[in-house]
Amino acid sequence: MTSYLLILFLWISPSTNENAVRMYSKEYYTNGNLKSEGWVMGSDKTSYWYYYHENGKLASRGHYKANHKTEYWYYYDKNGALEKEGHYKKGIAENWWIFYDLATQEKRKTQYQNNKKNGFSLIYQKNKLIKVEKYIQDVYKGMWTSISSFRRDNPDVKMY
Repeated sequence: MTSYLLILFLWISPSTNENAVRMYSKEYYTNGNLKSEGWVMGSDKTSYWYYYHENGKLASRGHYKANHKTEYWYYYDKNGALEKEGHYKKGIAENWWIFYDLATQEKRKTQYQNNKKNGFSLIYQKNKLIKVEKYIQDVYKGMWTSISSFRRDNPDVKMY
C-alpha cells in the first residue's frame, strides 16, 4: 500500500539539540484516510503518536522516545473497541498488560518482562476473577481456580 507523508509544520527545539528539527507528520492510506500522526525529531519518532485502521478508526496510541515505544499504550480493534493496554520501556513490553475479549467478556491482566509473560496472569470473566496462571519467560507453569489453592502453592505472594 502506497502512502505519503505530509509535514504540517516545523519547530526548532532549543531543549534537546539546537540543530534538531521537530516536525509533526501525518501519513495516509491510499484511500485518503489518515494512517498515523505524531512528532518526529530528526528521523526518530518522539512524543505522542496515533495510528489508525484503514477504515479511519483509531488502532493505537501512545508515546515514543528516540524511536522506541515508551510509557503506556492502548490498542483498538477495527470497530474501535479496546483490545489491550500496557507499558513499554524502550520498545519492550514491561509490567502489567490488560487484554480484553468482548466475545467472552474476559479480561486478562498479565505481567510482562522483556516482551515475555513473566509472573501471573489474572483472568476475569464478567469482572469476576475465575483463574490465575503463572508464566516464567513465556512458559506456562501452572493454574489456580481457587484462592485457597493459590495461597497454598504461593505462600510468598501477598493477597490484597
